Amino acid sequence: MTSSTNAPRTYVITGAGSGIGASSAALLRERGEIVIGVDLKGAEIEADLSTTAGRKTAADRAIELADGKIDAVIACAGIAAPIPLTVSVNYFGVTEFLNHLAPTLAKSPAPRAAVVSSAATLQTPSAELVDAMLAGDEAKALEIGAALAAEGPRTGYLNYPSSKRALSRWIRRESITARWAGAHIPLNAIAPGTVISPMTEQLLATEEGRKMVDDSMPMPLNYHSESIVLAKLLAWLTSEENTHTTGQTIYIDGGVDATLRGDNIWD
Repeated sequence: MTSSTNAPRTYVITGAGSGIGASSAALLRERGEIVIGVDLKGAEIEADLSTTAGRKTAADRAIELADGKIDAVIACAGIAAPIPLTVSVNYFGVTEFLNHLAPTLAKSPAPRAAVVSSAATLQTPSAELVDAMLAGDEAKALEIGAALAAEGPRTGYLNYPSSKRALSRWIRRESITARWAGAHIPLNAIAPGTVISPMTEQLLATEEGRKMVDDSMPMPLNYHSESIVLAKLLAWLTSEENTHTTGQTIYIDGGVDATLRGDNIWD
């Protein structure tokens, strides 16, 4: 379903205070769209998406500010810390927030939703942690995440790729359900490689840090990306132009996926 009007579309963007979320908000505003940002600070809605109450409050406030009319949701909020909080923000903070907004989104003549996953989905996750997230058991997921973190930052890091792997799998599962496909809502994820942002600037500031990042995320095409690169893809995925792309995690990664997985991903 698409709309033939030229009226501005109303977007709700999480993580709008910095990085990919801020770039997406700025881009869409430049294009004349209405943007309601959500973040811990520096946005129209200040909320903590790491908690169940925060997710519900943020969603209710977004619906209120939008006067009940939301055309698209872009979920960018995320962290990469080697602690279980990463699971709460990256997975439950996205999926619960989207589920809260889905009924309102479905009322739009051209509803769309997209989230930010990561090329870290290609890294080996904790299968147990991924399963707990997909089962919707946040308490168990946090328990597993805490046990990983207790083994030190290297093992604790598994909270991050596991959260993004679970998120991409959730997108694939949910995209074809009555809630999303049945309501004519394309639901997708993007998977960036290394992005120059406040989250990565400290790591990329040293030669040792850059080498560690590049060894795990080789980007032969154009190297590290600016956040506006991701914002442009998110804008298309949530535009009226996208009518049939759904359930996808699109690797916008400078070649990380092709480098790590090669040319046959169908076997």
